[in-house]
Amino acid sequence: MIPRGQAVVSEAAQEIDKLLGLHPKGFDLSLDRITRLLSVLGDPQKKLPPVIHVAGTNGKGSLTAFCRALLEAGGYSAHVHTSPHLVNWHERYRIGAKGGRGQLVDDAVFAEAVRRVAAANDGQKITVFEILTAVTFILFSEHRADAAIIEVGLGGRFDATNVISDPAVSVIMPISLDHQPYLGDRVELIAAEKAGIMKRGHPVVIGKQEYDAALDVLMSTAERLNCPTAVFGQDYMAHEEYGRLVYQDEFGLADLPLPRLPGRHQYANAAAAIRAVKAAGFAVTETMMEKALLSVEWPGRLQRLNDGNLMASAPAKAEIWVDGGHNPGAGEVIAEAMANFEEKQPRPLFLIIGMINTKDPVGYFKAFKGLAEKVYCVPIRGSDAMIDPVILANAAYDAGLVAEPMSTVSDALEAIKEGAFEQAHPPRILIGGSLYLVGDVLADNGTPPK
Repeated sequence: MIPRGQAVVSEAAQEIDKLLGLHPKGFDLSLDRITRLLSVLGDPQKKLPPVIHVAGTNGKGSLTAFCRALLEAGGYSAHVHTSPHLVNWHERYRIGAKGGRGQLVDDAVFAEAVRRVAAANDGQKITVFEILTAVTFILFSEHRADAAIIEVGLGGRFDATNVISDPAVSVIMPISLDHQPYLGDRVELIAAEKAGIMKRGHPVVIGKQEYDAALDVLMSTAERLNCPTAVFGQDYMAHEEYGRLVYQDEFGLADLPLPRLPGRHQYANAAAAIRAVKAAGFAVTETMMEKALLSVEWPGRLQRLNDGNLMASAPAKAEIWVDGGHNPGAGEVIAEAMANFEEKQPRPLFLIIGMINTKDPVGYFKAFKGLAEKVYCVPIRGSDAMIDPVILANAAYDAGLVAEPMSTVSDALEAIKEGAFEQAHPPRILIGGSLYLVGDVLADNGTPPK
């Protein structure tokens, strides 16, 4: 399996390719295998710097990016684990650097860690995600840093990262329906799984929740475990005022610039990060907050493409955005962001969407009813789980949108380009519905994450 968009296969990618040929794909929610493997490796998960452990349906990546930016703005070094990657496996592991910006893991170091973990597993039954999680703990325990920000892969209670027994803070971001076959078909069931990362007596920060049922479960779990808890809207909050972000918690109020990441939903994500870093025991100044909000980066999440290979296929002066959000909750926040862009600068909105079959396409598309002119549905390269573009277009029609299946993203851009002369303004184009599709687009465009 060659990483998406990578012409020369890296040494680490070759090692992972071997593992993918030996072990089943996907998730197998249990902690027995990862616990056994880590024991053979000397329990590196017990030798980490203070951990900010992050779960939730939406906003995990943005929260992680804000936490990293905030810590680095204060001169702290921070390791970061996220998943999945967009283009290259290395994106999952950012190694902290003292007083500076962390870097994606070096390929030789990464490959050696994968080999060590695979050897320690000795061919026993395991998933590749579990092996890569053990790699996280190896890398983060053997490179010094002030903090480790670790994002859950799926759920929480039985996620491979949940062998962390002593987090500096557990953070639960917004919860909505996603991964129902694994986590349950009601938000309260999903919330119970996410709440599984809470540890007795350890601080918990709860992000902005759309559903009261989810918040009730999180609050009752935190109370049962005697966790000091900070809840968005109760213990900390953020809102826009006169083009500025006003953040407030029990420690005081800060007048800050709006986050560099677009979309009003990022106000709550930034606030949760500020409160989480404080709960983890780090001193946070207003100067740190300002620097972090202006410098934060998170590829593939409402990321605007300003140049690159794909721009040649697009209409002149078109706005092109990519976003990997793929569930109904993500659809709502992305649609809100597009509506806000429309208020500031009217443009016809076109969607280019690809999705995999574990998602709810109708729920995602409903958020764009009355907002999008048309949806072009495309395949996802190399994915056995992709939804056929014809079926995806029917789902868009069921949600009240006009849709058409296309063979590629470039074909969809050309179709929009052909119809651009009929529009009074250059179009605004959103490409998304899957992180895998976004990864393909960034690779094809020549702008992979760094």
